[in-house]
Amino acid sequence: MNTDAFALRHIGVHEKDLKKMFEIVGVNDLEELISQTIPHDIRLKEKLNLPEAISEHDFLNHIQNLANKNKVFKSYIGLGYHESLTPSVIKRNILENPGWYTAYTPYQAEIAQGRLEALLNYQTMICDLTGMELANASLLDESTAAAEAMTMLYDIRSRQQKKAGVLKFFVSEEILPQTLSLLKTRSTPLGIELVIGDHEKFEFSNDFYGAILQYPGKYGQVHDYEAFATKAQENDIKVAVAADILSLVSLTAPGDWGVDVVVGTTQRFGIPLGYGGPHAAFFATKEAYKRSIPGRIIGMTKDTDGNPAMRMALQTREQHIKRDKATSNICTAQVLLAVMAGMYAVYHGPEGLKFIANKVHDKAKLFSKFLQKLDYKQLNSVFFDTLKIQVNDSMKIKNVAEKHGVNLNYIDENMVSLSFNEATSNNDLKALMSIFSSAKKDKTESHGFKSYANEIDVIPHELKRDSTFLEQPVFNSYHSETELMRYIKKLERKDLALNHSMISLGSCTMKLNAASEMLPLSLANWGNIHPFVPLNQAEGYQFMLQELEKQLNVITGFAGTSLQPNSGAQGEYAGLMTIRAYHESRNEAHRNICIIPASAHGTNPASAVMAGMKVVVTKTDEHGNIDVVDLEEKVNVHSENLAALMVTYPSTHGVFESSIRYITKLIHDNGGQVYMDGANMNAQVGLTNPATIGADVCHLNLHKTFAIPHGGGGPGVGPICVAPQLKPFLPSNPVIPTGGEKAITAISGAPWGSALACLISYGYIKMLGADGVTDSTKIAILSANYIKERLNGKYDVLYTGEQGRAAHEMIIDCRPFKENGIEVTDIAKRLMDYGFHAPTVSFPVAGTMMIEPTESESLAELDRFCDAMISIRKEIDAAIIENPNNVLKNSPHTLAMVTSDNWDFPYSREQAAFPLDFVGDNKFWPTVRRTDEAFGDRNLICTCTPIEAYAEA
Repeated sequence: MNTDAFALRHIGVHEKDLKKMFEIVGVNDLEELISQTIPHDIRLKEKLNLPEAISEHDFLNHIQNLANKNKVFKSYIGLGYHESLTPSVIKRNILENPGWYTAYTPYQAEIAQGRLEALLNYQTMICDLTGMELANASLLDESTAAAEAMTMLYDIRSRQQKKAGVLKFFVSEEILPQTLSLLKTRSTPLGIELVIGDHEKFEFSNDFYGAILQYPGKYGQVHDYEAFATKAQENDIKVAVAADILSLVSLTAPGDWGVDVVVGTTQRFGIPLGYGGPHAAFFATKEAYKRSIPGRIIGMTKDTDGNPAMRMALQTREQHIKRDKATSNICTAQVLLAVMAGMYAVYHGPEGLKFIANKVHDKAKLFSKFLQKLDYKQLNSVFFDTLKIQVNDSMKIKNVAEKHGVNLNYIDENMVSLSFNEATSNNDLKALMSIFSSAKKDKTESHGFKSYANEIDVIPHELKRDSTFLEQPVFNSYHSETELMRYIKKLERKDLALNHSMISLGSCTMKLNAASEMLPLSLANWGNIHPFVPLNQAEGYQFMLQELEKQLNVITGFAGTSLQPNSGAQGEYAGLMTIRAYHESRNEAHRNICIIPASAHGTNPASAVMAGMKVVVTKTDEHGNIDVVDLEEKVNVHSENLAALMVTYPSTHGVFESSIRYITKLIHDNGGQVYMDGANMNAQVGLTNPATIGADVCHLNLHKTFAIPHGGGGPGVGPICVAPQLKPFLPSNPVIPTGGEKAITAISGAPWGSALACLISYGYIKMLGADGVTDSTKIAILSANYIKERLNGKYDVLYTGEQGRAAHEMIIDCRPFKENGIEVTDIAKRLMDYGFHAPTVSFPVAGTMMIEPTESESLAELDRFCDAMISIRKEIDAAIIENPNNVLKNSPHTLAMVTSDNWDFPYSREQAAFPLDFVGDNKFWPTVRRTDEAFGDRNLICTCTPIEAYAEA
């Protein structure tokens, strides 16, 4: 056994297991299975051109050496990013804890009550600080949240505005530059006209439907927007505010002005800078807009016994229902980061947050006073943490600052700004004073300033916060490390994560997130880099990101990669926007038809509409493949205006369609481009690739195929890889230029999106090498076919390839069990009693389950899952439709239920809780019984409301 080989640790199936698996599957070896699964004409002829695999030990040394190339300056650049301090208890018990980072999105609420409570805390924190009625459970970053606000307000325009074709949206010139760039990206395809200007000079004409303001402004000035908001309401103009979360501790909450949306980022609440992400954005609005808010809302409901329970509410997965009518393609969040930010507020409480905000504000006040002593002109009359300073020569300041290891924001040759943060110490303050003194050759000392800091008052009474916040018990109970550690553990025990058992989610690829891939995230030289530092301060990051781009180019067969999209859905959108730009460059802007198979992910049609395209749906045949005849008809009808085909490969049904090359050629012959959804890339790596099948662009879910953990629903990274003709259009950033020579505007706020998380995928590929990533694909396909054969005769598999094989996933049909009164949901809930998370339920076909085991799972775990499914089939056969009082309908069974003095069920407690021998060895207890979805939607409660209020509802 080669203990240096990371592949042996990552791949769960070992050499000794293969003979048994081959016998069950009915092949002699892996190559025979792969040749029966993947069409011969798209197989790669050569091994991937990747460097040889390295050991975990060598990788950790390598990543430390790269980290040392990053120069960690004290950055006061601001612009929406600030150094923060992650409490060690949160870092150790959440960020570094697989019980939190390997969990899946809480679609199965009964085994996710811990995460749901943590997210309910987060939503409460956001509602309290913003003064709004409703918040979602996080978005991707501040800039994308602002864009979501613009499009939501566009969607809810008044009937009169829609009738009159009102399309103008006012953007304050105080907006962050990266946000402005992203607003331009999103507005153009939808025909929204951005008008950028001074909010004090804005004329409230009736051809505007909305406006967005920055609070405080990008260079620190705090404006009183109440009069603006009032006048906007009088003129039927909706107002969004992009707000700094820490400043809201001290400043009037925007909700007090009656605004419609408040967005921002919670990065300041204990989340590392990470060269731009991942960070959890917030989105808060009025309850009147609850049916339009993008993303996920966590709500309260009750379970079967009437006890309080939490679940995802309302529009969850709206894209799969509304499809091309959806107003957002957001299908994920930044759950892990939102949990951390919420716990930061739990740990510090309202008084702790006030202390931190006052500490930051005091340093800004002291430094402003110091600048006056040196005859610098500080231009912000009202500020929280950021000063705007007029200087004779900003480059002179820069030269001195960089010698002191300090970054400021150099606005122009005569203007700089600097933003203080939680990590700014007194010694840091002295260093800043020395920099500005040196630039003036002045030796003014700082002595005596601290004593009168509280006497300097720069925030007028009307802008000071006078409303209370975070009065709920959870924010006032866990202020010692012991208390918070136990609270985090209490919540963790309520969640079933990958550290407990296999999560066999089709299309979601829940594979091992190796410790060696995760460890670098905790290193300061990776965590404390501002996304807008000069490139020479981020040489380690630049090397890693460029190498990752090369790795992904090799794996996909494409010419260029952008790591900027920070989710799979954003990758879809980015890919379509590059196609749009390509057509425009060829004077073919009229090409706006996007053909999408009926089986596609719901985000596909939503992304297409956001990119300004019209969706045409093509049928699938009885085998689950694209109906080629129907596709030909659609292509012929729309040939002149064909922009793109969106295709998932292998298909959403888990099949390698043999006609794929004919399909892609058909699109190209008619002037279109082919976008491949990379959700199922785990079945391609090393065996085929998007370029070989004829695609032009694909997105990759790094949180699926390339081992970034799902984190309970995020972070995700969704880079796009493109063919040569699309490479010039890869997205840029207004502060640090990226992308191609004809780059589209920004897709996310940071130049390289969630750069910190990219370390994980870089490590995954580096440690596996060409052979390892290819073997991972082969074993994923073997494991799926092993499950398929073990369940044969118990469950029908809906779709297979031409030789009867599944790809890396399969769909089992649960609809026949209705004759016994059993629904697919009953099977999903019963699996919890066996210690398993359900596979993907009712997607892409209602009443089915899509199973994907991944290569990380051992044969023993595959067998446990199969044994559970076979046992459940016996329970289904024993169920009687006239008597719903059975073990399936009553699942899941909680500890309280099984140990109750009352047991009114026609089966034993043992059958309920320990249906197979292996269950007792590692029993997981759901903490609530089945949740009532409809009750929660009718009585929406999405904050930590006192239980009495819940009971009244």
